[in-house]
Amino acid sequence: MLVPAGGGGLVAGTALAFSEASPSTAVHCVEPRDFDDHRRSLIAGARVGNAGGASSICDALMAPMPGALTFAINVRRLVGGFAVSDEEVAAAMRFAFEELKLVVEPGGAVALAALLSGQFDAKGKAVALVLSGGNVDPALFARVIAG
Repeated sequence: MLVPAGGGGLVAGTALAFSEASPSTAVHCVEPRDFDDHRRSLIAGARVGNAGGASSICDALMAPMPGALTFAINVRRLVGGFAVSDEEVAAAMRFAFEELKLVVEPGGAVALAALLSGQFDAKGKAVALVLSGGNVDPALFARVIAG
């Protein structure tokens, strides 16, 4: 299971639900490359913040640090995380639009970006992705779709 992460609420809720409904399902967070505080925090075993000054088209996922309450859940329930580039996110948004007929905001496309970019090896696995949100600036969406 691949789930977008900003402050960590969506991925924590997903991980809690799957820990009951399907305990063998491995849940991973996915974040923009320069805002991968959850991924790095999971590796460190403690909350780690993001460096200032970075930017991303994934404006919904630019939290400065994992939330204290959500990280307490995520450090026990997530198996790891992935960080994707804005270019990989844009490619995932195009794929979602062209192949799935979905409008997905940048932050909501990070899980698909991790899969399409090959960061997550799906070979021989059943995979679930959370694609969330259609709140994307029309001008940005037009540029992304145009390639």
